[in-house]
Amino acid sequence: MNPYQLESQSSKQFLSAVILAGGKSSRMGQDKALIPWDGIPLLQRVCQVACQCCQQVYILTPWPERYQEILHNFNYQFLVESNPGQGPLVALAQALAEVPSEWVLLLACDLPLLQVEIMRDWAERLNNIPDSILATVPQQENFWQPTCGFYRREALPELQKFIQQGGRSFQTWLKQIPVQPISVNSLPSDMLFNCNTPIDLKKSSSENG
Repeated sequence: MNPYQLESQSSKQFLSAVILAGGKSSRMGQDKALIPWDGIPLLQRVCQVACQCCQQVYILTPWPERYQEILHNFNYQFLVESNPGQGPLVALAQALAEVPSEWVLLLACDLPLLQVEIMRDWAERLNNIPDSILATVPQQENFWQPTCGFYRREALPELQKFIQQGGRSFQTWLKQIPVQPISVNSLPSDMLFNCNTPIDLKKSSSENG
């Protein structure tokens, strides 16, 4: 059983996490999801956090067999990515269409410094989000951090319309829908750090070693 449940929600379908593990990792030169961070693969680290703050966790990827071994201790389900290589916005559209929960927490697989307590606090705030708001996303200096954000299932029609018109930019789409920003001023400065390149990995590993 999931050790964490939102107190005011009896439905297990209130909040699900969808972890993106379908990128090309072109800047890293190898699959980021499998790269160890302090001895633990990045995807496994993110999955561990997600399992502690969501009722259900999904891994969205074109190649589920690649990750089964490192995730065998977690309660999760695979979603096979239907349009791989199209970017995280298209991946979110698939997630909102297939995941039967009111909210989806979208997470990149390369966020090694996520903190469970902060993510739980953000999840609890969903109970107080007005119905008119379709997403609540961290924002730093007018730049959204969309792959660590919460999206309502009701956002799907607007998202599909945007994609059908050729849109692929999260930043552009989020300017067109009602979004409640999550303030990150009080966060540890590196919690939303993305490990994208070998330089990132080397620098951050040395800082945490």
